[in-house]
Amino acid sequence: MLALLSASSWVAAQVTVQGVRMHEAPNYTRVVFDTSAGVTYKLFTLDNPARVVIDLEQATTGAKFGGAGAAVGRKRVKALRTARQGANLRIVLDVQGQLKPKGFSLAPVAPYGHRLVVDLFSSDATPSKPKQAPVSKPRSSRDVIVAVDAGHGGEDPGAVGPNKAREKQVVLQISKRLVNEINKVPGFQGKLVRDGDYYVSLRERTLIARQQRADLFVSVHADAFRIATVEGASVYTLSDRGASSETARWLAAKENQSDLIGGVGDVSLVGKTDILAQVLLDMSMEANRSNSILAGRSVLGELGSVAKLHKDVVEQAGFVVLKSPDIPSILVETGYLSNPKEARRLVTKSYQQKIAKAVTKGIVAYMKSAPPTGTRIAASTTNRSKSHRIARGETLSGLASRYGTSMSKIRMANQLASDSLRIGQVLLIPPAL
Repeated sequence: MLALLSASSWVAAQVTVQGVRMHEAPNYTRVVFDTSAGVTYKLFTLDNPARVVIDLEQATTGAKFGGAGAAVGRKRVKALRTARQGANLRIVLDVQGQLKPKGFSLAPVAPYGHRLVVDLFSSDATPSKPKQAPVSKPRSSRDVIVAVDAGHGGEDPGAVGPNKAREKQVVLQISKRLVNEINKVPGFQGKLVRDGDYYVSLRERTLIARQQRADLFVSVHADAFRIATVEGASVYTLSDRGASSETARWLAAKENQSDLIGGVGDVSLVGKTDILAQVLLDMSMEANRSNSILAGRSVLGELGSVAKLHKDVVEQAGFVVLKSPDIPSILVETGYLSNPKEARRLVTKSYQQKIAKAVTKGIVAYMKSAPPTGTRIAASTTNRSKSHRIARGETLSGLASRYGTSMSKIRMANQLASDSLRIGQVLLIPPAL
């Protein structure tokens, strides 16, 4: 049986396939070919035995292609073979069982040149969505779920330090340690968004957290800056009104390009949300931002006990990965791999463990101050924060009196620059004095 699946629209002269890499995710294997230019290709499957075939027009392999070695030890790909067909090149992937391939080309973006990507999906997987998590029955007393997102992965290495440490590996190590620490705390459960070296698109990360029924989303990074002396840990929350510092602007722009580097087929960076939906989304996210800020402050305070802080306040920037309307979300920069001294610390087990313990302590403190409904810690905690939507005529002093707290605590919890309130605004009311 022959099934034609896709073809690129690029026309190329003689193209050299310079190299190949494979990354395995839970529901698919990504095969990436580095090419000297854009390539015209055809992608199809063959049966008995199962094969995925890529025919590249006017193409040849380079001296360092190394195709056979890339397939060694792979879960879905048994072997990779090539054959000349006149001026064209045929690449055959011998695969385990029936797979659903999806191919797309990527234009050059640092640190890569042209790439042809072929994703091999398991027969029960859907290319556009992660595998649906099993739905559990509601429980009256459940654990707090913390989704821990190790940044970058797969084709996207993230920052690379002077010691050649790659951010994608460092943050996965820290994230695994963080989940282990969270799981030691009664009433808490940590879950990884990615547990191996593969790329997950920015918006898919929040979708996975939602499927995990997360009460908090924590994205872990160890980035770089253009100045090697910049150092220190930071915590960020989402801002739609601009970044709070030069480094925040730089990092947000850099992180938001990850889909281009990591490789997302048919990616569009232009929002297509309708105006009414955006207004409703913004209303939902307003209360969420306040919770995110409180969580960020709690984590930042604990980080300061084990690491030098880049800034002693929670910063804000437009990170796509934090744009969840229903899950408080923070991004933790554990340090800068571009700083030689900090890069040396970040690769050590002892320092990673210190970071994991500090972040866990901050998460637990925040959650105990505002426990999610239905959780075990909510059942054992009476002194918790509340959300309040501002009605006409309400004042900050009136709210403080009504809830038995102080104006300063309300200002701090919501980062209010003044005492002015607007109708419909959602404030987080801290526990009573």
